[in-house]
Amino acid sequence: MNELNGKRILLGVTGGIAAYKAAELVRLLTKEGADVRVVMTNSGTEFIPPLTLQALSGNPVHTSMWDQSIPNGMPHIELSRDCDLVLVAPATANFMAKLAAGRADDLLSTLCLARDCPLILAPAMNKQMWENSSTQRNLDTLLQDGIHFVGPDSGIQACGEQGAGRMSEPGLIASEIISWLQPKLLQDRNVVVTAGPTYEAIDAVRGITNASSGKMGYAVAQAARDAGANVTLISGKTSLVPPSQARFISIISAKDMLDAVLNEVDHADIFISVAAVADFSVRNPSERKIKKSQQKLNIEFDETPDILKTVASRKNRPFCVGFAAESEDVEEYAKKKRMEKGIPLIVANLVTEALNSDTNSLILIDDDGSKTLPPSSKLEQARLLMTHISRLITKQ
Repeated sequence: MNELNGKRILLGVTGGIAAYKAAELVRLLTKEGADVRVVMTNSGTEFIPPLTLQALSGNPVHTSMWDQSIPNGMPHIELSRDCDLVLVAPATANFMAKLAAGRADDLLSTLCLARDCPLILAPAMNKQMWENSSTQRNLDTLLQDGIHFVGPDSGIQACGEQGAGRMSEPGLIASEIISWLQPKLLQDRNVVVTAGPTYEAIDAVRGITNASSGKMGYAVAQAARDAGANVTLISGKTSLVPPSQARFISIISAKDMLDAVLNEVDHADIFISVAAVADFSVRNPSERKIKKSQQKLNIEFDETPDILKTVASRKNRPFCVGFAAESEDVEEYAKKKRMEKGIPLIVANLVTEALNSDTNSLILIDDDGSKTLPPSSKLEQARLLMTHISRLITKQ
């Protein structure tokens, strides 16, 4: 799916060794359907030839304020006026300093001051330069000015040193751009999402859990964040990285998850329960490892709290969304579960198809009936879910 179809992105390239990554970034953005226009500083052209970026973008590369090919002789105005986004990658310490001071002494810096669209910077510099108090002051100023940042990352740098200051990889930057340009259907809504499995201890080293990769829950959290929401993700143990800018709370047991949810839900507009919560916990777990013996081991279980039902039964409850992962009769069981929980929307899927998979097919069930989403990536499914939630909330 080309997620940037119809979007025009102006990419600024400044003079750092990470400029070589701009080639891959242009390729990824154009692959997603974006129309990419490139503006380079003079020092940027010392690291990567303009011809390379022209060939990859399919558009002329601009370097001069006096470019006669631009109508009206005003490239700093004309190049940015029909753009959806200006992205500077890499953004050097010098370029950040110029923007923070409001200097406009070349095409790219002048264009950034004259733009009427969002600006995102992907910093790239030596770790000492990044950590320098001047750079950090400039960072604070730019953030206060409403400029957004991707990175920098930490790792081995071109100088051989290791630390913060590496430009984020093109794949991550492209993903952040796609996220940034999503419709803000849930702007400033507070959304709490549960994800992953819970774990109920039997002894010091053993326990019972539900099979869950957490992929769907994390996709829902990212889609909510992309839709402009303030997201809190409460998750059991997974191998996944939480979406950037989402508040993350790590839990272990079902009780831990319930406690975390109850601490957050009073401030939530929307609660989305995606987690695979264990239905039973061990009544008397051992603090020590249980040794093997000839005697049979008898374990007693108690039901774990029903987190979704607890939230849905509150007087001032948020808009509640449940998930039903079933192995058979998916829609029938999901409809029954929605009525039992008393919630406006439940999302059903076939657990044998969804488990550990990167793709999914969801059935959305509400008061108006059922709607089946065509198979696609879990993130795309989650974005379609956000669209559906926003419509239901608007109708309330």
